[in-house]
Amino acid sequence: MRFVDLFSGAGLFSGGFVQQGFSPVLAVDLSNDAIASYGRNIAPVGRCGSVADLERLPDCEVLIAGPPCQGFSTLGRRDPLDERNALAFEVVRLAATNPPDVVVIENVPPFVRSHAWSKIRDDLVALDYEVTPWELDASDYGTPQYRRRSFTIASRVGVPVVPTPTGPAVPARTVLARPVEPDDSLHRWPTPTSLAEGRMRLIPAGGDKRDLMRAAPELCPPSWKQVGCQATDVWGRIDPERPANTLRCAFQNPSKGRYIHPTANRVISLREGARLQGVPDDWQFVGRNYPVARQIGNGVPVPLARAVASSIRRLLTEQFRSAA
Repeated sequence: MRFVDLFSGAGLFSGGFVQQGFSPVLAVDLSNDAIASYGRNIAPVGRCGSVADLERLPDCEVLIAGPPCQGFSTLGRRDPLDERNALAFEVVRLAATNPPDVVVIENVPPFVRSHAWSKIRDDLVALDYEVTPWELDASDYGTPQYRRRSFTIASRVGVPVVPTPTGPAVPARTVLARPVEPDDSLHRWPTPTSLAEGRMRLIPAGGDKRDLMRAAPELCPPSWKQVGCQATDVWGRIDPERPANTLRCAFQNPSKGRYIHPTANRVISLREGARLQGVPDDWQFVGRNYPVARQIGNGVPVPLARAVASSIRRLLTEQFRSAA
């Protein structure tokens, strides 16, 4: 069963489909580094460029896509006029050129409550697809991270079953306490400044900037007091007994979230961030620190992608058997 991945990034979404036996025939992304990573870890089928420049979809059973989410994310302005919102319509345009059996569009949960999604749904229905939205949390499918995502499933061969959660939540310590090979080139993180290290030393297990404000207000900028109780996860240590908070592209910046190592006075490494996304340790990423962190943080956690792929595979297998 063949698939195409649009807005592929480094291939985390594809990785889950490959683990379920699907074969990629094309991946498209604007980032040279991401496409190089895709080639190393998935297959050498990547094309660097805009999805808008692709004229026709190659033959495939499944089309998966993760169009930009900034215009829908609660972390952004949720601007309905954000020009990036229009990129999601490219998925429908290409599906119409050579319709696959199933289309899967991944995005943030607010996407499926937007006017753009309603238009996409109507356009897919006009192409004879049945459309159903799912909202799934990666922590329910073996990922040591809380990460809620939406999946718009459009099918011409029946409606797939929502993936069954795999069991109890996996705590962050299961991957962060596991030793990293000493020669792993991704086990790197920014060296903290003396001020940053001083702050980290005073943040207790599971603590965050609120503990620092009480213990050493002289190390805190005035803006922290002005902001008050907002953004409490910044300068926070990951709780090793629970799944980590949602990993963002800037997970190596302690001011962006709860990304300080549970015990060490540093942010998590790129490899540790990849592990929190369910990425196998034999994966390698191309690029400098931030581009690699972006490839990791932008991706669909591999275990969640695998759960979605499992439902799609089951649907297609049943269809093939019925046809036979």
